[in-house]
Amino acid sequence: MASLEYAERHPRLTDAVIVLALLGAAVIGANLIGPGESRPQDIWVAEVVTGIACLALFKARERPRGTVVVATVCAVVTGSLGFILSPLLLAPLMVALYWLAATTDSRTTWWYGGVATVLTVGTAVGVDFDEMVALRAIGPALWLLLPLAMGSRIRLRHAWLDAVQARAEHAERTREEEARLRVTQERMRIARDLHDVVAHHMAVANAQAGTAAHLLESDPALTKKILTDLKATTSSVMLELRDTVGVLRQTGSDAETLEPAPGLAQLPDLLKVCGSAGLAVSLEIEGEPRELPPGIDLTAYRIIQEALTNATKYSASATAALRLRYGGTRLTITVTNDRRSNEQPRRGSTGYGIIGMRERANAVGGDLRVSDSGAAGFEVVTALPLPPHTPAPQAAL
Repeated sequence: MASLEYAERHPRLTDAVIVLALLGAAVIGANLIGPGESRPQDIWVAEVVTGIACLALFKARERPRGTVVVATVCAVVTGSLGFILSPLLLAPLMVALYWLAATTDSRTTWWYGGVATVLTVGTAVGVDFDEMVALRAIGPALWLLLPLAMGSRIRLRHAWLDAVQARAEHAERTREEEARLRVTQERMRIARDLHDVVAHHMAVANAQAGTAAHLLESDPALTKKILTDLKATTSSVMLELRDTVGVLRQTGSDAETLEPAPGLAQLPDLLKVCGSAGLAVSLEIEGEPRELPPGIDLTAYRIIQEALTNATKYSASATAALRLRYGGTRLTITVTNDRRSNEQPRRGSTGYGIIGMRERANAVGGDLRVSDSGAAGFEVVTALPLPPHTPAPQAAL
């Protein structure tokens, strides 16, 4: 393993060692003779030609096709001079075919490799068809097909490893994008909670302070009561802010136990706070109330809270109507102001209150509609999905 890593880090040095080894093998191969055969003349010619094929291997990585062509021509010339095309003389062509198969596509590999094999085997067979013709043909063919197969295997393995790495990188990018998306969604949720808490309580506190200032001289007793309610309102907002921000500080099992998220069970307290701010809210419930899933319960409470906050801030009258209708699969919430002042937010406004209500409704699969027609006043209608209602079994008498 260490030698492979060293060879990959120093490819030129590795190629030089291979070329020197092949030059030595060429010298030995040029001096081989078969049984009963005479030694060919001009051995130096075979050594020079094979040396050229070895030197061409320095370009095998960058130009595998040209290297195969040069090595094939050298092998054909050597065979034509009468030398035995043993693996020692075919070694440069074998290395060239390996790099061709490892660095090019299958079509190019088998096209160049097939032509090189046919020419080399044809040179080895010659024109004498004696009892040794099969041996002269099979030997060179097998030696040349071996590097083609090995190079193709290496190429396919590298392609598989590249595909695995690409999939891993894609999965990592997907996980990072999903994590960023979750962080963004969590930030939006916390921003909505903070807006709901601060906007509602500050609007109520502002109305209470204004009422107390107005009644300070005429009705001191009522003023004292309103100021007491104002203290309770500001304490409530501080507690809710502490709980909301505390979620950001949670660290596993060391996190503090926070109060349950608000829901429609706290609706009477919400209406009482609105009343202390001078907004009388009439409540009408249609259908059979039932326990809601936590997400739907919180969403319904927050939407009602924001809608009543808008009524407290903008309504010219001191009344609002809240209607809850429990259907088979939907909970419909309607908040209506009898009248609205010129400061009432218009439909399509970019105010964060309406945007937050709509996002909350959409997040749980519901929808929200805002109407600000002059005839009907300002109305917020929300439809939230409900699970199928299963009546409780009656006890046997």
